[in-house]
Amino acid sequence: MCASPVLRHVFDAEAPMTEAEWRLRVDLAACYRLIAHFDMDDLFATHISARVPGKEEHFLINPYGVHFSEVTASNLVKVNLDGEIINKTDHVINPAGFVIHSAIHGARPDAKCVLHTHTVAGMAIATMQDGLQPIFQKATRYYKRLAYHDFEGKAQDMDERSRLVRDLGDKNYLVLRNHGLLVCAPTIPQAFKEMYAMEKACKTQLAVMAAGGKLVPLSANLLEHTAQQFENDAHVTKERPSGWESLKKMLDRVSPGYDC
Repeated sequence: MCASPVLRHVFDAEAPMTEAEWRLRVDLAACYRLIAHFDMDDLFATHISARVPGKEEHFLINPYGVHFSEVTASNLVKVNLDGEIINKTDHVINPAGFVIHSAIHGARPDAKCVLHTHTVAGMAIATMQDGLQPIFQKATRYYKRLAYHDFEGKAQDMDERSRLVRDLGDKNYLVLRNHGLLVCAPTIPQAFKEMYAMEKACKTQLAVMAAGGKLVPLSANLLEHTAQQFENDAHVTKERPSGWESLKKMLDRVSPGYDC
C-alpha cells in the first residue's frame, strides 16, 4: 500500500493571478459557503475542488482547518497533481482531499469541479447495499449514470487513486460506499446543483423506506427518458439560466465576504 501524500510548498511568487482564476476562486468560495448554508458540510472535512484555467495541471481546494463558512476566494489553496502547494499560503490541505481530487482531475479533464460530502443522508445511502435507487423523479437522473467505489479506509493512500478513477469511469455521480457522495461537473454552479439534488434524493429515499408501503414501479424506458431530460436541463441557456448569481446574492445577505 502506497504512503499518504507528502504536500510541499513550492509557490511561485512571480506568477500573477489571472482574472479567470480570481473569478473561479470567488465561485468556489461561494460553493463552500452554500454547502455550509444548506447543512452539507462536515466541519473541516470533505472538500470541493476546481481546475484552474490554463495549461498547468493546477486545482483549487479548501484550506484545511478552516470552516466552510469562512472559506474565501483568497484563502483557497492552489495545488498541482504532484501534491505541491504552489501559491503563497500558510495553510495546508486535507491529504484525503488531495488523493480523491487529484485522481479525478488528473484522469478527467472534463471534470472542472469535483464536490464531495459526508452528509448523514449520503452516508446512510452509501452504507446500503442497493445504494441510491431511481424510484422517484429526482433520483431518475442517476439511472445507469451512477458509479460506486468500495470502501478502503480513509482515502489517504495514493494507490487508491487508480481504483477510484477506474470505478468512476466516465460517470459524473459516485457513491463512495460506507463513506459519502461525490459529483463531477464542467462548472462550479452545476456541481453545486447536482450535489444539492443528490442530497435531496438520498433524504427522500430514506423517507420512502421509513414510510414503508408498496412502491409505484417505473419502466426502464421511462427512467431513461427522464434521465435524458435532466441531462438536457443541465445546459444553461438564456431561457434556462443557472440561478447561480441569485444564490450568490443570497450569500451576500447571509454569509458575506466569500469574494474577498
